[in-house]
Amino acid sequence: MTVLPDDGFSLAAEFPDATHEQWQRLVEGVLRKAGKDAQGSAAEDALSTALEDGLVARPLYTAPDGARGSGFPGFAPFTRGATPEGAAVSGWDVRQRHDRPDPVRTNEAVLSDLENGATSVWLAVGAAGVPVDAIGTALDGVYLDLAPVALDAGSEFDAAARRLLRLYQEREVAPQAALGTLGADPLGHAARTGEHGGLQAGTTAAAELAVLCHGTYPGIRAVSVDALPYHEAGGSAAQELGCSLATGVAWLRELTAAGLSVDAACGQLEFRYAATADQFLTIAKLRAARRLWSRVAEVCGAAPAAGAQRQHAVTSSVMMTRRDPWVNMLRTTVASLAAGVGGADAVTVLPFDHELGLPDAFARRIARNTSTILLEESHLGRVIDPAGGSWYVEQLTDELAHAAWQWFQEIERAGGQVAALRDGLVAERLAATWDSRSKNLAKRREPVTGVSEFPLLAQSPVEREAAPAQPGGGLPKVRRDEAFEALRARSDAHLAASGARPRVFLAALGPASAHTARATFAANLFQAGGIEPVHDPVSVDAASAAQAFADSGAAVACICSSDALYAEQAGPVAEALKSAGALRVFLAGRPGEQRETYEKAGVDEFVVAGGDVIAVLTSVLDRIGVA
Repeated sequence: MTVLPDDGFSLAAEFPDATHEQWQRLVEGVLRKAGKDAQGSAAEDALSTALEDGLVARPLYTAPDGARGSGFPGFAPFTRGATPEGAAVSGWDVRQRHDRPDPVRTNEAVLSDLENGATSVWLAVGAAGVPVDAIGTALDGVYLDLAPVALDAGSEFDAAARRLLRLYQEREVAPQAALGTLGADPLGHAARTGEHGGLQAGTTAAAELAVLCHGTYPGIRAVSVDALPYHEAGGSAAQELGCSLATGVAWLRELTAAGLSVDAACGQLEFRYAATADQFLTIAKLRAARRLWSRVAEVCGAAPAAGAQRQHAVTSSVMMTRRDPWVNMLRTTVASLAAGVGGADAVTVLPFDHELGLPDAFARRIARNTSTILLEESHLGRVIDPAGGSWYVEQLTDELAHAAWQWFQEIERAGGQVAALRDGLVAERLAATWDSRSKNLAKRREPVTGVSEFPLLAQSPVEREAAPAQPGGGLPKVRRDEAFEALRARSDAHLAASGARPRVFLAALGPASAHTARATFAANLFQAGGIEPVHDPVSVDAASAAQAFADSGAAVACICSSDALYAEQAGPVAEALKSAGALRVFLAGRPGEQRETYEKAGVDEFVVAGGDVIAVLTSVLDRIGVA
């Protein structure tokens, strides 16, 4: 038998090291086959992806990209975690939100959550939740020394906070045993509502609560630094981070003016961020947030340990869809995984039907079980900062931190977060970001599964009990599906009024092998606007197209096939469709040099990958008279 030498075992010992340049040469060859002539770094750039904030995701990262010295968990700059043990001991805090106005039914849901995997309660109070004087009813039977309570009371935060503190006394919970967050957030409320008149009184009341908590309730934080209003207004990850830093600095100024030390002021803040289905960006955002806040605390004179940021991550409402809402379960699973890997201390998974109204029991169960599976079955909490050392994640964390810091400095130069909100700087920048993103959504460069891609027109709408109205009037609240939702609503109204949806006839030419790809593309495109495709018969020609169109009940048509068959048949088929009364004739694919020929034959428009789908679908509904 062969005896291996006892000098270790290197799987690559017999192979020479490859270089970055050698890899680029291989990429050049692949691009040449695709008709692209790019060399060296240009070849690599051709495979790169542009992100928001001027960031770029390259196709390959190597060791030099990750050599940044991120430190260790529990030590400044806390990039790898705010605590030394991370989630390895008990997992993250599974915090479920409750915003049903009925305190009795809310109490039933709270107890069900806590008995089945949730570890804390996020309670909406006031106009958008249970009444302030019903907090006790909503928390009846909850062991307040075991289950932390986080409040979200908007403008009523002071009354809600003091009612909760009285409840601790009534239930004989020792002050040092009370756990939670009072959720004082007048800056976030001003961002959502545009109401700045009572901001000074609100910050003063919040500072008084912070002083009280610091002196009497060591396990309770008074202030929430909520970055969700900026995310929900269409802000980028860097903008969300920059606004949170500026808000945090504003609170350090207020709380130190009220008599707290910088260390104590830092200990009264909990930061809230959105977790999206963009897994790596969410991981990098949470890591960058801790690093940035550590730097802010250091500059403000805090002790190193005081700069550890406490984070609450909430799955994004912007990414949630109202059509095909079941897909939201997949989105929130990826988002909560990213939040856990990114080191969030508390994670809220919004139910899949959150955007439709008040969630039902099934949706709540799936939401809390998402974290349970990630922690208990996937063992996601066993390793602290599992993304640490990933060359891509380390590079993305660093680039995102620098972009966020620049935005933060701009806000500070403008007078701070309050001034930037009041003077419109924040709203203007967020609107510009959302406008750019909306164009990508309209062109399906950012696809939304079940909405802009692979929609299900036959699916019955999911209905839920209406949720309380949320505060508004300030920064807008956007959704990725909003433009497509408006089109689908027009289609629904047409269905209700006429008994049928608006239709498009797919005039497929030649065998299935020639037309299937473009027929599928066209069907998905038109269904995204609520327009039902009719693909019957399977294939047509100039002689049969007119009758087939008349039988379809459609008002518009789309020709689908290969470029070769287009050259032979598209012109005569377009003429036949026009003669049969088609209000508009589309052709799926780029016309190339045949554009003028096709247009003379009657083709009105070409639908292509990367085109403005919203504009096309809007024009179709307008043309066929769908109000």
